[in-house]
This record gives sequence, C-alpha cells and structure tokens, in this order.
Amino acid sequence: MESKSENKGIWKYGDKWEEELLFLKSIIDKTELTETTKWGGPVYVYEKKNVIGLGGFKDYFAIWFFNGVFLKDEKKKLINAQENLTKSLRQWRFTSKDEVNEKEVLEYIHEAIENEKQGKVIKPSKKEAIISELLEKEMTQNPALKEAFQKFSPYKQYEFLEYIETAKQEKTKLSRIEKVIPMILANVGLNDKYR
Repeated sequence: MESKSENKGIWKYGDKWEEELLFLKSIIDKTELTETTKWGGPVYVYEKKNVIGLGGFKDYFAIWFFNGVFLKDEKKKLINAQENLTKSLRQWRFTSKDEVNEKEVLEYIHEAIENEKQGKVIKPSKKEAIISELLEKEMTQNPALKEAFQKFSPYKQYEFLEYIETAKQEKTKLSRIEKVIPMILANVGLNDKYR
C-alpha cells in the first residue's frame, strides 16, 4: 500500500470520495480515453489532448470537461466554476454515488471525445493581433530587444503593444517606445510593479 498523502495536489479531498471516484473511473474506462496523471490527479486524454479530469472537493466530487463549453448539456448538468476566468472548462458535480447515472455520464464523455476529434477549441480572442510597426522597426535594428521581447508571455507582449498603439500621435508612440525599451531589456513587464 502506498501512502495516499503524497499524491494530493488539487485532490485534497480525494480520500473522502474514494469509492465514488473509483466508480466514475470504472465508467470512464469504458471509453477510448487514456488515463494520465496531471496536477496530482487523474486526467483523461484523447491523443494527448485533455478531455476530462476527476477530482474530490470538500462538498462534492466532480468530472470536469476541459472543453465543456462545447457540450450541448441538454440535461443542464454542467457549471462554470469561475465565471470570468474559465472560458472552456465545465464541471459536473455530484454529492453522492447515487447521483451518478452511468448512461448520462457516458453520453457526455462521448460527446466530449467527438468534439475533440473535430478539433473544437476556443480560439484565443482576436485582441492578440496588435502590431506596432514602430516597435517592430526598433526590434529589427536591435536584435537584443527583439530577443528580450520574445521572452515575455503573449499577454505581457500584448500589454506593451497596446500601451504603444493606444497613443494617438506618432510622437507619443515613439516616446512610449523609448519608455518601454529599458523595461523590455530588463525583462520587466509593463504592469509588473502593480502585480
């Protein structure tokens, strides 16, 4: 017997629902998904793409669907655990084993696999595509700047570009570029000091 306490992660309350989670696993085992362990708990993948995960929480245990937003959810089972943060993830919560209807669970999982096969994913919102020609020009002349800029996450890159490009006049854009160049080279994000 290995000790359970090692493998906690977000499954802090897994022991509380052990029997229920094993029951869900036995249902999922009937599908073509492969079980892996990520973030300290079981995640089921189809061709390396996360489809569903299982977890035990304080007051419930749940299946979550990584791209649950695409499920028809005719039985109104799914909830978005964090309204504004989570675009795709949806949870189906249970508080007892009796609530788990194998046929319904399999329907949802099969639909999720089907969506995965069709490649349904949320595309990042269009706002990623800001281009600053002036900054591009600076980066062409200064490879170190370009390299430093590329080390930032897409989100932080976006913050710089937005800051530069929201200026109305070219001279303001240029003065903003002057201001951010040392930050970029020092690997400091635009809003890091507020974070």
